[in-house]
Amino acid sequence: MTENLGELTITRELPGTAAAAFRAYLDPEQFVRFWGPAGIHVPLDTVTIEPRVGGRYDSTMVVDATGERYPMQAEIVELREGELLAVVEASAGMRSTLTFRDLGDDRTEVVLHQTDVPDRYNGPDAVAGLNSSFDRLVEHLAGRG
Repeated sequence: MTENLGELTITRELPGTAAAAFRAYLDPEQFVRFWGPAGIHVPLDTVTIEPRVGGRYDSTMVVDATGERYPMQAEIVELREGELLAVVEASAGMRSTLTFRDLGDDRTEVVLHQTDVPDRYNGPDAVAGLNSSFDRLVEHLAGRG
């Protein structure tokens, strides 16, 4: 059975500069503070980020309540300092592109655009999980997380 590969786009406003938001996705110590929805954590020792085209972008999300583990292995396919990060996940072939744009007044717009999204990652629960992760990123960038 072939899955319907769709697209998903989420746009959010973040506190701080585009450069700061961009760095949060490439610095493992920041990454673990927001990656994944509430009720999930990412052990620092599972994160490998090689900030270059062709570099690894790997991590494992762990469900707090059950200990279930969800590894992600991806490759950075596009990288523009302070502006854009694109990765392709090895298992699903899904491409996730994050675009960062300074709005002024210490605010940034981030757009997540995913393509080749399998059905299991494109429903209401997936969108809620992504938004929860963005909520955690807002808290982190605001110095509250």
